[in-house]
Order: sequence, then structure tokens, then C-alpha cells
Amino acid sequence: MEHRTLEELDGSSVICPQNLSKRELLERWALALENRRGDYLRTLRETEYKLVQERSALRQDNSPLTVALEDPVLRSAGLMNDTFGEVAQFFGLSHSQLHNLVCYCHFGETVAGEVVAARVRHLLRTPSFAKLTCTYAIASLLLTGVVWLSVAVGLPVQMEFYSG
Repeated sequence: MEHRTLEELDGSSVICPQNLSKRELLERWALALENRRGDYLRTLRETEYKLVQERSALRQDNSPLTVALEDPVLRSAGLMNDTFGEVAQFFGLSHSQLHNLVCYCHFGETVAGEVVAARVRHLLRTPSFAKLTCTYAIASLLLTGVVWLSVAVGLPVQMEFYSG
């Protein structure tokens, strides 16, 4: 068996296609960004003012989006290019979420890779508005069901409201 150093393997290794969860994909991107510690990456200008089609086609050399595309694991998982739309779709992010990670209006011309990595990780810890809304709706339906069931079986239902 022939032994090689990491430097000798660079570029010659084959990465098998990856089937990763959204969480794993975002974590991998954060790691790739952290590995660029000390590097300043280019931001994308005025993403919030573009029409969806124009915004989706936006890209910038040496941006956080480029870092994602340069990662062999993310490419093997299906990332095709470093356009705003492709990256948003690949990671399952809304355009608003991606805007908060890469737009000029938040950072200026450049941003440190570790700053974007921290924001990516923050997304992993933040429950989405949709999840919160869904949880609230389910809780409301359950409460309504309990009240209806109580009335149906003849249990007294006493509701008190605080008015302060």
C-alpha cells in the first residue's frame, strides 16, 4: 500500500456523493467559512433591491457563496454553482435569510469568513417563524379540542381572563 501526505492527495481524492441534512449542510458551510479565518470575503450588493430572477443570478468572486462551492463535500451533495439563487435553494434558505449572511448592507465591501460562519450557526439555533406559527396553531387547536370535548362530555368549563 502506498502512503501519501495530505498535500500529495490534494486534488486527487474522489469524494463520493453526500446525502446530508439541511443542518449538516449548513454546519459544513460554517466549517468551510471558519477555515478561511483571517480572509476577507466579498459581499453581494443590494440583494434586497433586485427582482427575484436578477437576485437569483447574482454572484461575486471570493464571496461566502464561493467558499461553499469550493467545498468538495458540498459540491458532491449537489451544489452546482455559487449564485445567490442556487445557494439559497441548496441550503433551504429564504432569500431574506441569505441576504442577512452575504449582503453589502450588513458588512460593507468585505466580511471575515468567521463572521459569516457565526451567522450561519445562528440560523441553526434559531427556530423558524414557520415552525413557531405551526406550533402556535397546533396548541390552539388542541386547546379548542379540549374545550369542545369537555363541553361534549358535560364537564363544567370555567374560563377566567385576566384584565389588568
